[in-house]
Amino acid sequence: MDFNERLKSALTGAPDTSLVLLGNFEVEDQWARGETGLPRLAFGSDSVIVNRMDEFALLLAGKSDHVVLKTAPDSDFLAYLEDLGFDLPGILPVARNDPRNLVTEDALADPALLTELGVLGAEGAALSAHGVSELEERLAATAGIALAAPSAATCKAVNSKIYSRRLADALGIRQARGWTCDDVAGLEEAFTAARAVLAAGRPVVVKDAYGVSGKGIELVEGERRLDRLLRMITKRAGQAAGGRLGLVVEEWVGKRADLNYQFTVGRDGGVRFDFVKEALTERGVHKGHRIPARLTERQVSELKDVSGRLGESLAADGYYGVVGVDAMVDPDGGLYPVVEINARNNMSTYQAAIQEAFLGERAAAGTTALVRQYPLRLTRPLPFGSLRDVLGDLLFDAPGGTGLLVNNHATVNAAAPASAEPADATDRPFAGRLYGVVIAPSAERMTALDGEIGRRLAALGERSSPDVA
Repeated sequence: MDFNERLKSALTGAPDTSLVLLGNFEVEDQWARGETGLPRLAFGSDSVIVNRMDEFALLLAGKSDHVVLKTAPDSDFLAYLEDLGFDLPGILPVARNDPRNLVTEDALADPALLTELGVLGAEGAALSAHGVSELEERLAATAGIALAAPSAATCKAVNSKIYSRRLADALGIRQARGWTCDDVAGLEEAFTAARAVLAAGRPVVVKDAYGVSGKGIELVEGERRLDRLLRMITKRAGQAAGGRLGLVVEEWVGKRADLNYQFTVGRDGGVRFDFVKEALTERGVHKGHRIPARLTERQVSELKDVSGRLGESLAADGYYGVVGVDAMVDPDGGLYPVVEINARNNMSTYQAAIQEAFLGERAAAGTTALVRQYPLRLTRPLPFGSLRDVLGDLLFDAPGGTGLLVNNHATVNAAAPASAEPADATDRPFAGRLYGVVIAPSAERMTALDGEIGRRLAALGERSSPDVA
């Protein structure tokens, strides 16, 4: 079975179930509602781009599936994916894309789409979301389609960083020294311990229970900053109902590399290890993956063992589905196998079909892949056909080839002014983001390709406006 069939088996018990996929990225923002932690900031156009990561779901689906999207994909991009051999799903665009909304919210506001989802549900399809909050439960109930997931309450509970730490402690799994805080008393105790760490010259990190992608995390290197955080959080907790908190405090430890590994828990409680990748991060923000991870057989074996133990506990707590775990390699090659548990789809989940189709056997011969996001500065929307011209021979366009395989085009133009047309320049530069996988026969060639791709894409902004870096 391929990954799509294995996913269906885990979620529904049958490999041929038709899924309706929903890419509601950063569902953590929904889980964090009502939780007291670090202050959250508005991220402007960044959230608009994140909302268009829904297009990743195209390559998680199969031909018998459907994907709900905020807008219909660029036709040339779809043709590109089909030319690569992907069997694309049915596409269900919402009637009105509000850039500030999650795709779930737009779907709930579309009566015709809700009716269509109900028809699919009556035919046996099930809704499979990136992660499940009360919004996705409401969508399934309103439309009349089964939800291929545990309850939102279960998903929220097992995605808390407090749950991750306590489970790792209970299983005796190595992790950085730390403390969980679910009330003010716990916070004060944790901050007292953190002061001793700071006094010894080592930083600490404070994390929201539901922080994601660099949001809800604070690196603290001095006691004055720690005291300010204590006052601020205590005040916020006093204003919240019940005075509850959702925070983790940890000692900042040295590392050689970040890892992300994935396993799948079936409805029957079975656990399957899927893969491990080297994660690329910058200040806590996910930037991509390196495939394969540079690990020994012993290290991979340890992660497989930990996966089985975690999966058994998650199943006992009522969870089934995809689980991604962040981990670290310490400077001496030892593992911190659990930094946090993400019981939902992960960025690497959406690369599974690419990995199976274009790496697989080639990896044994040295083929390497770099999963990347490239920042763009544009003054006009960039259709996929134009992007293809810019990349030229650097675009991956055939099995056995090399170059950048684009797996999301919607994020390129997500923040474009609503009135802008591809042929019309505007005086309002906007940020874009191109996601793809650089595939090459060696690590050296991969690095060279990545550099050249970055240079060509950076030149887009320079050509469109001399004032745009």
